[in-house]
Amino acid sequence: MLSHTDLKKGTQFIFEDQPWEVVDALLVKMAQRRPVVQTKMKNLISGAFQERNFQQGDMFDEAGLEKKNIKFLYANRGEYFFCEEKDPSKRFSFTEAQIGSKGKFFKPNSIVVGIIFNEKIITVVAPIKVQLKVKETPPGVKGDRAQGGTKEATLESGAVIQVPLFIEEGDVIEINTELEEYVKRV
Repeated sequence: MLSHTDLKKGTQFIFEDQPWEVVDALLVKMAQRRPVVQTKMKNLISGAFQERNFQQGDMFDEAGLEKKNIKFLYANRGEYFFCEEKDPSKRFSFTEAQIGSKGKFFKPNSIVVGIIFNEKIITVVAPIKVQLKVKETPPGVKGDRAQGGTKEATLESGAVIQVPLFIEEGDVIEINTELEEYVKRV
């Protein structure tokens, strides 16, 4: 059992019979009142965010979530299709709202982690760092420093991010999917 003070960033718990993950938490102590934990949390099934205050005496069950490797197949019209790693006949999909912005960094046939709740895959977690090939980028012009030495680049997955001027088409770069930023050239 978790109490209201155990709700910290990254904690997964059961609330109203659904799994939630704490995105942000702040313990607030006001004069002559009980301490309150203000949380911003994400529903792991629907992907919806909710802000909620929890007080002393609120108790929660830990979310018994399991992880399983799954294979990303392709994306089409805001829907992402996956299959089990060893059995391609068992296919399933998630909407763009459920996956979030990290879906734009998924490369076809790449392995990602599926989160299982009540024996059903409810969401997908992207790897923190991925390596993708630069498909299209304008040439870096010497002396063009108005944007701090960066330019836009379109990656093989379709994502568009800012990269340094020395990156060229065909380069393989590493991206941090949490920050959605360029890390290094591979």
